[in-house]
Amino acid sequence: MVNKIDHVGIAVRDLAAAKEFYEKVLGMKVTAEEVVEEQKVKVAFIPTGDSEVELLESTTPDGPIARFIEKNGEGIQHIAFRVDNLEEKLAQLKAAGVKLIDEKPRRGAGGAKIAFLHPKATFGTLVELCERE
Repeated sequence: MVNKIDHVGIAVRDLAAAKEFYEKVLGMKVTAEEVVEEQKVKVAFIPTGDSEVELLESTTPDGPIARFIEKNGEGIQHIAFRVDNLEEKLAQLKAAGVKLIDEKPRRGAGGAKIAFLHPKATFGTLVELCERE
């Protein structure tokens, strides 16, 4: 079962400029930043009520976010839904024939366990499932 939208991931070329916009123009506040080496990304988290905006900047020219921006431009890269038992959810989806990018959870930003579903299975949207302690 999906509990809520955990966050919306937004791919940006310049994290500092994006943070400045969200903080100075929209009046929001970045509460945490982190580099996730395994995903070649630097992230900034901005709480928005019960969910977050996750700004994502590639740390390498060949990282997934850099490739996304090259193909699509900056913008929404994924939507993440919070689940209680990620392993169980992935097993259910696999059994139902849903195409998965990750068959097993991996470490995501903020210490979350994450897994992605293939956009071909989700009507063109990259969906992340996220489990937090």
